[in-house]
Amino acid sequence: MTTTTNDSPSFTFPPTHSFPPFYTLQPNSSTLHAQLTTWSSIVLGYCRHHRLFKLSLSDALGWDLFYNKQISRRLSLKDARELIEFMKVNDNRAEWVYSKQVKGEANVCWIWWRRADEWAEILESWIESTGQKNMVLTLYELTEGESTRGTEFHGMDTEVMQRSLGVLVKKGKAQVFGSDDQQGVKFY
Repeated sequence: MTTTTNDSPSFTFPPTHSFPPFYTLQPNSSTLHAQLTTWSSIVLGYCRHHRLFKLSLSDALGWDLFYNKQISRRLSLKDARELIEFMKVNDNRAEWVYSKQVKGEANVCWIWWRRADEWAEILESWIESTGQKNMVLTLYELTEGESTRGTEFHGMDTEVMQRSLGVLVKKGKAQVFGSDDQQGVKFY
């Protein structure tokens, strides 16, 4: 699973992140909606900044994302799950990964700071601009290859890449072939 990197500069949190009541979900529905919208924006920005595609809530509760040491406040696991559910339902920016569960509940989720269709557009644009049409590239070349260094999708989680390629396949702009560990893709 992708984790934060120490070589990237610190993420700048908004002032709200230092407001103690922000860490307790509010009972008023309109206030709660505004609070979850703000949390969602923070999570998306944080994950994008650190290039996180998957988030383990049990791990993330100890990170500065959900824990502000300066004010000694932490979002609870229950509230973090409610936040992820909000992100999933309201704007399809999160999705539970059900393979790892804690006490019968999902613990790991995808954070879609770019959705698969948005990644597909970026890939398609890169294919066009680099003259890769009708060429065969491996998933490794796309996610880790020299030619993709400096692109937004370099270092991308393989499953996110596969989903993004799936969008292009459905549009008839790519064909994926090979076995799971040796997949190739041809772009049209």
